[in-house]
Amino acid sequence: MTVRRLERLFQAQSVALIGASDRPGSVGALLSRNLLSGAYRGRAYPVNPSHGQILGRPCFPDIQSLPEPLDLAVIAAPTDALGGLIADLDRAGCRSAVVVTAPRQREPATRRALRRTVHAAAATTAMPIIGPDSHGVIVPARGLNASLGHLAPLPGDIAFLAQSGLIAGAIIDWAIPRKIGFSHLVALGDMADVDYAEVLDHLAADAGTRAILLAIESLPHARRFLSAARAASRVKPVIVIRTGRYRGGAARDAAYDAAFRRAGMLRVQTLEELFDAVEALALHGPAEARPGWGDRVVVLSNGRGIGMLATDVLAGQGVRLARIGPDTTRRLNEDLPNQWYGPNPIDILPDADGSRYAKALDILLTDRGIDAVLVLHGPIAIADAEAAARSVVEAVERSRAKGPYQPWIFASWIGVQTALPARRLLEHH
Repeated sequence: MTVRRLERLFQAQSVALIGASDRPGSVGALLSRNLLSGAYRGRAYPVNPSHGQILGRPCFPDIQSLPEPLDLAVIAAPTDALGGLIADLDRAGCRSAVVVTAPRQREPATRRALRRTVHAAAATTAMPIIGPDSHGVIVPARGLNASLGHLAPLPGDIAFLAQSGLIAGAIIDWAIPRKIGFSHLVALGDMADVDYAEVLDHLAADAGTRAILLAIESLPHARRFLSAARAASRVKPVIVIRTGRYRGGAARDAAYDAAFRRAGMLRVQTLEELFDAVEALALHGPAEARPGWGDRVVVLSNGRGIGMLATDVLAGQGVRLARIGPDTTRRLNEDLPNQWYGPNPIDILPDADGSRYAKALDILLTDRGIDAVLVLHGPIAIADAEAAARSVVEAVERSRAKGPYQPWIFASWIGVQTALPARRLLEHH
């Protein structure tokens, strides 16, 4: 396996869609819309002997009539034609393929038969093949959308890799209104050839990918996967969610959990946690590395109750609570009301206005014993939630102007009606 094997696939200059169609509701029509109507920067060729044109482009009757060798073929042809098509593509010099074709029936035996067909065809060529039953591949920066997705994601630097395309679709739908983008979205399908490990190797070496998200269903080559995951997690964050974790029993899932942890990946348990992880990575950007950087967190809140809830959760998940140094304590004593409570969580009292949040943050963000600050605000009639959020933004901007090192800053404005304008302000900044 080599990280260069997938370069042509993800950087394709020429793509053919085999099984292109304009029949409403068909797989071929959806793929045609995404590939041919999008912003793809390369050359795209629809292939179908039954059509003269598709979406205003001339449609080629077969692979042999294409004007150039392909970097990528996207296959939505009938199952019984797959073996011959892959052989024809290999002879024509095609460099990679994505097989969207799915089994006619969803029974396990039918799926295994189709997988064997593609696996046997892949064994006769060096061409990497994703699928069968793949939801497709998207590389937003290149405008390549060879997928069954209902929306086109924005370009960014987070990669998403899964077997199923439905989770990828949910991620895209959630991310677009938040202006969060992706470097790659890959749905592997039934992994007759290319699997998680090979794509992980590619993404680990890809300069345009800063973090990797994985949705794991099954691992046919567990050892190879763990080796790739360990190498990837050394150079960028790798976050994993495993679906079907109760299939096979708690002991089996515990083994997965231990393996993920040893490989340096962060595991999340729910789709909501996965969304949270994407948002944290997208909004924060890369953390500045420095000797000793770690997970020492301080909680700053306008009430002891919500602060204690937060520290309970953090400690329960193994996060270290930062020890507030004597100099920081002295400065907090000088600038905060006498009734403030510490040491961690730091309670700056329910009537805390924006000025009090700013004073506390100005002090905490200079303490090198703190790696992250979680700022909390609970709604109360005597304090303006949006003004407090604005003061947090201004304090962070002042801190950034002073030097390269920045603790991570997380904010949780609790509630809905009162908190929503403040949350929008924080997300914007």
